Amino acid sequence: MTQLFSNSWLWIGLALFGLPATASAQAYQCRAPQVSSVPQIAPDQQRRVVPITGYTLALSWSPGFCRTRQDSRSHRVQCSGDNGRFGFVVHGLWPQGSRTWPQWCAVQNRLTPREVRANMCMMPSARLIARQWAKHGSCMVKKPETYLAVTKVLWESLRIPDYDRISREEGLTAGRIRQAFADANGRMWQPSHVGVKLNRDGWLEELRLCYNKRFRPTRCDDRRYGARDEASAKIWRGL
Repeated sequence: MTQLFSNSWLWIGLALFGLPATASAQAYQCRAPQVSSVPQIAPDQQRRVVPITGYTLALSWSPGFCRTRQDSRSHRVQCSGDNGRFGFVVHGLWPQGSRTWPQWCAVQNRLTPREVRANMCMMPSARLIARQWAKHGSCMVKKPETYLAVTKVLWESLRIPDYDRISREEGLTAGRIRQAFADANGRMWQPSHVGVKLNRDGWLEELRLCYNKRFRPTRCDDRRYGARDEASAKIWRGL
């Protein structure tokens, strides 16, 4: 059965979490495109319903993602430059279970083009938004607007360090990347709450931020923690 939580409970939990008064996780620049339809998403794996024990907010490093996709039609909004420039963008908000994660739960309400467009500066792909709702959000709440609202509250609470400057440091490591994030986001965040995903060549792909059931930062398990602190890392800044 889909796990539900009330909006009032969420806001109380986030207030206790101690969000900073000013957020700085927005795109460098963004002009949301017009959206006339919502992509149709078909499950590519079996439905899995398990109790939710926490959440992951996955942030994709857009310059690295777009490094080989600048001419990709399917990633035009994010990578062409026509709609702005992006640093981190939200890949998705994922419910977690104790051993695995729920996915592809029953969808009772459908996304609208208006809802998609309203979130394109946070997740600059209509297909990505539709997929994240269908695969992950459907296991959390009944309505896509609630899933996207929760995601945006978490996203806009974050302060993103100057990774452009950090990328130029000698001897950059995964540990330095997660420590910088923790330092920028106050005493509730510790480096152990921040997963770092590097590709096989050592380039930064994602941060995976780990939360408990009350949306407070928590220690990442090994699956989400990713690269060890001592692993050499690189951050692609773009051309």
